[in-house]
Amino acid sequence: MDVIILAGGLGTRLKPWTDSVPKPLIPLLDTTLIEHTIRILPRDTIQRVIIASGYGIDQMRAYFNDYDSGFEIIVVKEANPMGTGGAIANCVEHIHSPRAIVMNGDLITTVDVNDMLAQHIETKSLVSISLWPVDDPTRFGVADYDQESKLINRFQEKPKLEQAYSNLINAGCYIIEDSVLRGLEVKFHSIERDVFPAIAESGAMGGYCYSGRFIDAGTPSSYIDAMMAAIEDQSFNSGKVVGTTWYADPGTVRSGIEGCAIGSGCEIGLGAQLTRCAILDGARIGANSTLRNCMIGKGATVPSNSHLENVVLGFNQRYLV
Repeated sequence: MDVIILAGGLGTRLKPWTDSVPKPLIPLLDTTLIEHTIRILPRDTIQRVIIASGYGIDQMRAYFNDYDSGFEIIVVKEANPMGTGGAIANCVEHIHSPRAIVMNGDLITTVDVNDMLAQHIETKSLVSISLWPVDDPTRFGVADYDQESKLINRFQEKPKLEQAYSNLINAGCYIIEDSVLRGLEVKFHSIERDVFPAIAESGAMGGYCYSGRFIDAGTPSSYIDAMMAAIEDQSFNSGKVVGTTWYADPGTVRSGIEGCAIGSGCEIGLGAQLTRCAILDGARIGANSTLRNCMIGKGATVPSNSHLENVVLGFNQRYLV
């Protein structure tokens, strides 16, 4: 099977980091955000990964030019924002399998793709969607799901809470048959709003409920959640976890650091207290500073005696007290 990864967003909620790198290439421990999506793909099932990319296309192509994943990787340019439907349609010419997997590129997920595929084939669905239970479904697509048939009867995108069919949301992984893919128009539209509801009402949309992890890492708070999940799951290639913190360089281990990711070449001053922070390569944190829920970009500087909470500091920037 072939896979389309939707990675064309501007990542405005993760500015100013995304002023320097496109969102899919934002570091998450010692890899990038999109690699955590690629990592869950089963090597025995997938032959080609097509990345739908818009902003930062040159960086994306340069990064994946020599990337060794075991798949063929193609980065497809999305010249203008096309919505999910248009972005998928823009990639269809590269699909050579009878159906394709489509995934959002900012997910931390443990969905079992092979098991989802088996259910998709069993239910003879045109589209199958991974489903995840949440307390507040208003930010997502919501499914009216039948547990017995494993089919979605109705589908709604970002409803008001009182109008939501259920608390089962679209968890960002789809399996889509070729007949649906070829019917998509290469123009701006949302597959969730403009295509899925009719397929659900026709009785041809499957729902795959799974357990494990689902994190949409598109905001600073959810990025920190994704970082913590990656640490807990040991989802890195190098470095070391000490307590609840991942260190790229074990020699930089310090007391007073909890639930953080500390990149290579970082300087952490004496007496600094860091909690749930991502500190990228080459950053400098001054002595006696207190940081909580912060994202500190590559080469950035936080002066001594600073007190920061919920701050995103850009690459090579200096925090001004």
